[in-house]
Amino acid sequence: MSADARGPAGEPAGDTTDATIGRRLLGALTGGEAVRAPTLRTGVERTASRLELFFDLAFVLVVAKLAGALRADVSVHGLLVFAGLFTVVWWSWAGTTLYANRFDHDDVLYRLYKLAGMAAVIGLAASATGATGALRQEFAACQLVLRAILLVQYYRAYRHVRDARPIVRLYLLGTGVGGLLWAVSLVVPPPICFVLWGVAVGGEVLVPLLATRDPAAVPLHLEHLPERFALFVILVLGESVTGIANGISAARWSAPALVAAALAFVLTAAVWWSYFDLAGARAKRLLHEAGGERSLRQHDVYVFGQLPLTLALAGIGAGVQLAVQQSGAGEVPLGTRVLVAGGVALYLAAASLTNSGMASRSRRGWWWPLGAAGIAALDSALQLPVVVVVGGLDLLLVLVVILGNAERSADRLPVDPL
Repeated sequence: MSADARGPAGEPAGDTTDATIGRRLLGALTGGEAVRAPTLRTGVERTASRLELFFDLAFVLVVAKLAGALRADVSVHGLLVFAGLFTVVWWSWAGTTLYANRFDHDDVLYRLYKLAGMAAVIGLAASATGATGALRQEFAACQLVLRAILLVQYYRAYRHVRDARPIVRLYLLGTGVGGLLWAVSLVVPPPICFVLWGVAVGGEVLVPLLATRDPAAVPLHLEHLPERFALFVILVLGESVTGIANGISAARWSAPALVAAALAFVLTAAVWWSYFDLAGARAKRLLHEAGGERSLRQHDVYVFGQLPLTLALAGIGAGVQLAVQQSGAGEVPLGTRVLVAGGVALYLAAASLTNSGMASRSRRGWWWPLGAAGIAALDSALQLPVVVVVGGLDLLLVLVVILGNAERSADRLPVDPL
C-alpha cells in the first residue's frame, strides 16, 4: 500500500475513516460523546432525565398487576403477599435510583443498561400475578437480571471514581450477594425460595445504612433524590385514578357507583395535595437542612420512609376501584372499606414518621393517622356504608390540607411545594 493511502499514524486511511464514522454514529445516540467514564454527578444541577421517566413506565405496569392481584384476594394472606412483592419491586426501583442519583452519566452504555433493566421490569410485570406460584422462577430471573446490570454499573463506577470506592465497594458486595441469592432461589422450591428473596433484599437494604456510617464523602444529589421519589408517588397515585375509571365502567355508570367515585376522587386529590404541599415538601426541606457532604441518618429515614408511604397509596388504589365497582352492586364488603381506611392511616403514619425521624423534634402529626384508624375501627364495629367511610376519610384529609397550609402560611412550616 502506498504512503498516500495511509493516515498520519501509519494506519490505513479507510480504517481511520470507518472508526471516526463509528464514533460519530454512537455519539449521535446521546447527542454527545458516545462512551464516557462514570463521574460523581452530585455537584451539578440536574433533574430527572427523560430516560428515567421512560424507565418508570415499566414500574407502572408492575404496580397495576400487584394491585389487581390484591383486589382478587382482599384477605390477610392477600395483603401480606401484596406487601412482600411490592417491597421487593420497590427496592428494585430504589436501588437503580440510588445509583443514578450519584452516577448517571447518560452515555450509550448507561442508556443500554437502563433500557435492559426496563425490559427486565416488564418481565416483572408479566410475572407479578404468579410470582408466588407458577411464575416464581420468571419473577426471580428478572430480579437477577436487574442485579446483574446494577453490578456491572457499580463496577464501572468503582474503576473510574476513586473518591467513591469505599461506598461503591459496599454496593458491589451487597448487590453481588443479593444476586447470588436470587440465582439460588431459581433452583430451590417454595417456601425456601421466598426466604432467599427476603434475605437478598434485606442484605441489599443494609448497604445504604452502612454507607451512612462510612467517612467517605460521597453525597447524594438533594434535588434529584426527592424529585425521583415524588415521581414514584405520582406513579402509584395513578393507580387510584385508573381504579376510579375502571370501577365506574365495571358498575355501568350506576348512581351509587358515581357517588362513590366522586368521594374517591376527592380522597385521591386530597392525598396528592397533602403530599406535594405538605409531607413531601417538608421532607425535601429537611433533606436540605441536613446537608449533603455525605450520607446522613436523615437521608436513610427519607429513602426508607417512602416504602410504607407508597405501599399505602398502592393499597388505597386497589381499594378505591373495588369500592366504586362494588357500590354499583349495592354492597361493599368490610374488607374493601378497611383496605381504603387502613391505607389512608398507613399513608398518614408513614408521612408523620418520616418527617419526625428527619427533624430534630417530633411534630404533632400523629392525630391524623389515629383519626383514619379510628374510622376503620368504627366501621368494623358498626358496618358503616362505604359513602360514610370514604366521606369521613375525605373530611379528615381535607382538614390535613387546610390546617397544614394555614400553618405554612403563618410561617410556622416554611416549605416549598415539590
